[in-house]
Amino acid sequence: MRVRYLYTLLFYLALPFIFIRLGWRSLRQPVYRQRMGERLGFYPYTLEKCIWVHAVSVGETLAAIPLIKALQSCHPEFPILVTTMTPTGAERVKSALGDGVNHVYIPYDLPSAMRRLLNNMRPVVCIIMETELWPNLINVCHQHHVPICLVNARLSEKSARGYHRITSLTQEMLHHIRLIAAHGQVDADRFIALGASKERMTVTGNIKFDIELPEELTDKSAALRTMLGKDRFIWIAASTHEGEEEIILAAHKKVREQNAHALLVLVPRHPNRFDAIAKLAESSFVTVRRSLQQPCTQEVAVYLGDTMGELLLMYGAADVAFVAGSLIPRGGHNMLEPGALGKPILTGPHLFNFAEISELFVSAEALTKVMDADSLAAQLVRLMQHPMEQAQMGARALQVIENNRGALDKQLTLLSQVIRAC
Repeated sequence: MRVRYLYTLLFYLALPFIFIRLGWRSLRQPVYRQRMGERLGFYPYTLEKCIWVHAVSVGETLAAIPLIKALQSCHPEFPILVTTMTPTGAERVKSALGDGVNHVYIPYDLPSAMRRLLNNMRPVVCIIMETELWPNLINVCHQHHVPICLVNARLSEKSARGYHRITSLTQEMLHHIRLIAAHGQVDADRFIALGASKERMTVTGNIKFDIELPEELTDKSAALRTMLGKDRFIWIAASTHEGEEEIILAAHKKVREQNAHALLVLVPRHPNRFDAIAKLAESSFVTVRRSLQQPCTQEVAVYLGDTMGELLLMYGAADVAFVAGSLIPRGGHNMLEPGALGKPILTGPHLFNFAEISELFVSAEALTKVMDADSLAAQLVRLMQHPMEQAQMGARALQVIENNRGALDKQLTLLSQVIRAC
């Protein structure tokens, strides 16, 4: 308890600097200055009772969407409240779920702000996606008798070491969690070693494998492919970060030496970098931006995906998918989406956020890791020149997805038991 008090004191002291940083970010992304009152738990409306799902950012939101739809179907008597931390997560909630759910930003982890959230929204259950253990959120929910369920829970070795350094606080948080639905036995064992109850632990698999593809996606991707060029070799570099684009563009130059009409679909992770990446690409290649609806002729070498919510569409139009955030120590991004579309997958070596998932793809020979521009180019050229291997590798990726489905139904059953007991 003393550690939580110290944590809270430090958070209050840091709050002015947090808002200064938020204001600074809003200079480049004005969306960050919107709804700032919500960061302290001040909301424009209230709910009587709701099912509360917290998904911190885009990755957790993508995993939560099928679960939220299933909860809406099974428990129509409760409205759904979805909280995120980031505007990109909020945008994904809006694009996928529209007005069918209520979205607000989760407040900063301060006792007073969390109490305002619970007093305004009155959740019957708090469902936290993956591993967002916030001391005051968990403590305030416990005080208000709101059961907390940690679903699709994963715990890397690095995170486990971090939580172990604050053992007393970690044990207090885990003691207040009603249910933990873990990815795999390794995750479950790490939670138990930190103090989680075995009786409240269930291994369900990863809900992200239960990915739902929009019905219209195939037709829309085919139309985009026609616009980009049916007969070209097209590869996508998705969710790129600073320090990766230079490597990717260098690899593309080598690919173009083998095929002068090869096209790179380049999709930066963060919208505030779109302009800078456009300039970088334009310095070496003929580049067009999707947001400007510019025609993609045979002379175009780079197609910049500078829009939001269209990554699946662009994956569908590509021959090979490179999933970024992995050439630098960011931990990688979601390779399940290209897998579900039957695309051969390439990544960098840094995949600690997706260690178990990536190993499933590697074991199935559906994913190849590359280290630099040379090795990335070599793999792209190999797949470009061997379309049969390209198709087989994509089929193996799709089979990994199919073999690991089922976590959604298991987690929904567990959550329904908790909700009905409220």
